[in-house]
Amino acid sequence: MIWLKIFIVVATVIFMEGAAWFIHKYIMHGLMWNWHEDHHNHHKGFFEKNDYFAVVFSVVSILTIAVGLRVESLWFLLWIGIGVLFYGVFYFVFHDIIVHRRVKIKYSARHTYMRRIMNAHYIHHRVHTKEGAEAFGFLFAPKKFEPKSRE
Repeated sequence: MIWLKIFIVVATVIFMEGAAWFIHKYIMHGLMWNWHEDHHNHHKGFFEKNDYFAVVFSVVSILTIAVGLRVESLWFLLWIGIGVLFYGVFYFVFHDIIVHRRVKIKYSARHTYMRRIMNAHYIHHRVHTKEGAEAFGFLFAPKKFEPKSRE
């Protein structure tokens, strides 16, 4: 049973990257641009409207965990909620701390994949408007976003 629970958590994290890509491309850069716009432009203060998305995903995680704990036949929701929580933690560490330096730490990307995902995110942020952006993933970036080597 433990392997099934681990599988559900890992599958949820992987699913969340696909869901986040879709939400980022079609909702954040679509219907909910008013929440996401300040993330693409300079603004004052630590918090941004874009942080509302973290609140929404936190509520999803909390509710699925709570239901999974309280309703025995829906036990799997606990592990889905934990997967959503893990994705949120990975996202926060990667996106807010490592890429955008919202929490000040010293970090230098040495691993090729980290340089690629950071480069993809920087390419995404070259566009400051609702349309025209690319690289909507948060934890996955195709090889085409590999930074040019310094020769």
